[in-house]
Amino acid sequence: MKVIASYSIKGGVGKTATSVNLAYGIARAGMRTLLIDLDPQSASSFYFRIRPSKGLKAEKFLQGQKRLLKYVRGSDYEHLDVLPAKLAYRNFDVLLERIKKSKTLLAKVIRAFRSEYDVVVLDAPAGISLLSENIFDAADVILVPVIPTTLSQRTYEQLLDFFKRFQHSKKKLVPFFSMVQAENDLHQETMQQMRASHRRFLNTTIPQSMEVEKMGVRREPVLKFASRHESAQRYQNLCCEVLARLRAA
Repeated sequence: MKVIASYSIKGGVGKTATSVNLAYGIARAGMRTLLIDLDPQSASSFYFRIRPSKGLKAEKFLQGQKRLLKYVRGSDYEHLDVLPAKLAYRNFDVLLERIKKSKTLLAKVIRAFRSEYDVVVLDAPAGISLLSENIFDAADVILVPVIPTTLSQRTYEQLLDFFKRFQHSKKKLVPFFSMVQAENDLHQETMQQMRASHRRFLNTTIPQSMEVEKMGVRREPVLKFASRHESAQRYQNLCCEVLARLRAA
C-alpha cells in the first residue's frame, strides 16, 4: 500500500480539488483507493456527497486499528472509498500533544488499511502542525500545489526550510503549479524561476478554471463531469506523473 498526501502550508491553492481528482483518477485506473479527509472543513467529503458517522470522534480516529474500517464509506465510483472528516478534527493537535511519539501515530493508524487498499490519498489541512508532521512521516509522496506567485514561492521555501530543520525527507516533496493563468506574465516568470531552482516540480500544471470551481456545485470530480475539458486532461496527466513518482519512491 502506498500513501499520497495533498498538502500545502497555504490555503486556497487547489489542494482539495487535487485530492478529489487524484483519488478518482487512481481508482479509475483500477487500484483500490481510500481517500482520508483530514481537514475539519471536510470539503473532499462534501465533493463526494459523503457525511461522516456520528460515532466517529477525533479520539477514535487516533486510536485507529481495525475499528476505523466501520467508518469508511463507499463512494459512487468503483474502487474508491472515503473516510470522511468531522469538525472535531480541529482538535487533532491538542490530542497529539498528549501522546508519546505522536509524530508517527498517523502512519500506524493508516496501516490498518494495508490489506484493503492499494493507495491511500490524504487530504491534509493547511498549515504546519503536529498533524502535518504526522502526514510528512506517513506519506510516500507529498504532493504540493503551488500557485506561481511571489507569496506562494516564499511559502514553498518555508516548507523546504522546515523539512531541513526537522530532518524530514525532502525527497517526498513533489510540487506542481496550480491555478495557473496562462496569460499572466508574473505566473510564467515565477514558474521559470522556480523550475530552475527546484528540479522536483512535475511537468503538469493545473490551470485556473471555471470547470474546477464547478466541482462545488456538481459535487463530482472534474475528471468525471467534464472529462474532455483541458483542466480534466491536466488532472489525468497529474495522476500519471504522481503514480510514476510513487513507483520510484
